[in-house]
Amino acid sequence: MTCEATPAQVLTALAKDNDLDVNGKEFAVWMDNNDELAHLRNEFNVPENSSNDVDCLIYFCGNSLGLQPKKAAENVTKVLDNWRMETINSHFKGFLPAALCDEVVQEDMATIVGAKTNEVAIMNALSVNLHLLLISFYQPTPRRHKILIEAKAFPSDHYIAESQIRLHGYDPDQSLLLIKTKEGEDTVCMDDVCDVIEREGDSIALVMLPGVHYFTGQVFDMKRITEVAHRKGCMVGFDLAHAVGNIKLLLHEWQVDFACWCTYKYLNSGAGCIGGAFMHEKHERNSFPKLLGWWGHRMQTRFDMTNDLELQPGIGGYRISNPPPLLMAPLKSSLDIFKQTTMDKLRKKSFLLTGYLEYLLLENFQTPSNRMLEIITPQMERGCQLSLRFNFPVEKIFEELEKRGVRCDVRKPSVIRIAPTPLYNTFQDVFNFIQILSPLLDNFNNSS
Repeated sequence: MTCEATPAQVLTALAKDNDLDVNGKEFAVWMDNNDELAHLRNEFNVPENSSNDVDCLIYFCGNSLGLQPKKAAENVTKVLDNWRMETINSHFKGFLPAALCDEVVQEDMATIVGAKTNEVAIMNALSVNLHLLLISFYQPTPRRHKILIEAKAFPSDHYIAESQIRLHGYDPDQSLLLIKTKEGEDTVCMDDVCDVIEREGDSIALVMLPGVHYFTGQVFDMKRITEVAHRKGCMVGFDLAHAVGNIKLLLHEWQVDFACWCTYKYLNSGAGCIGGAFMHEKHERNSFPKLLGWWGHRMQTRFDMTNDLELQPGIGGYRISNPPPLLMAPLKSSLDIFKQTTMDKLRKKSFLLTGYLEYLLLENFQTPSNRMLEIITPQMERGCQLSLRFNFPVEKIFEELEKRGVRCDVRKPSVIRIAPTPLYNTFQDVFNFIQILSPLLDNFNNSS
């Protein structure tokens, strides 16, 4: 198969070559037995139905909250023990020393986002980091004052853009430019994005878009968007909440100006855990306005307490407060698992795993005579997630799935997001999900 082959084409070819039926359980078992990443599932606390306190057969919610790495609790305990035993000396000694703990995971994070180590900082939370970087990268003028975002942006991104515009004395009604989908479509056309930048670019100060859209699961063409925007003189930043650990990123190579992300979705660090930020090294000695704190001071003289700022070049200079080792511990637990593979290998499995889900959904629930659901996620421009729109009340379907041990999530008004994650989900998870969903939808169909 060529690189242009669809998941369905690859899957049916594999089935044919091994005398199997894509629709049969034997094919799912064969795929799992031949999965070079299957062992990574053992690195996570995967909920089992036999557990006394968890009623979960299938976990498909890694796009919202990743599973807990088995090492997470151990590493948190190590940090607590280091604090207990070393007291004040735990700032520079022992496991994840407090003053250095963000630097311990910095290189591994940079690898995942396709950046140089000095272009990445582990700090704050996603929305906080976006605000900090917009202080620098959104510098409106009477001629160039607009921020370009998608019309259905994640609410926090929309609020951030509006508040930054108001902070500079402008009106979001004039300065917030929204990319809309075509009538009757759910995903954003990349040609339309680029056309708007070409047409409106002289008035756009900042293009701020997602790497992967949270609602539809659509992957945005970050390389192309960055190139077009830079030709028009715009700054470019990305929210990578649903992209990091999900798709391959090459932030340095793409010349992206800045990016921010959380770490608790595909990076499995735990709810509300610490975020990450990227700034391209071409801006490392910028004179942009910025908010400062003592952790942006060079480490070599930080504790001299002279109050004469020696700003660390690059994104490190945007750190304001000392990092929390208790949050670095679960993040390190997950990044250590990522080091056992590559994003290319994860993407290869994800292409087939989510493709297998798509294939079975279309085979079972989107026949010419009876379309019970619609997949609104693009076939090729996607990561793990499929967003499904149902012809039945979505909250009732979600409730019934929960009763049957399937963990997923709802996005109103009509979508359930399903995200088979290659680090810990299996092809049998997908097959079993279809076996659960099929009689459920049949019941809804018959009752309607």
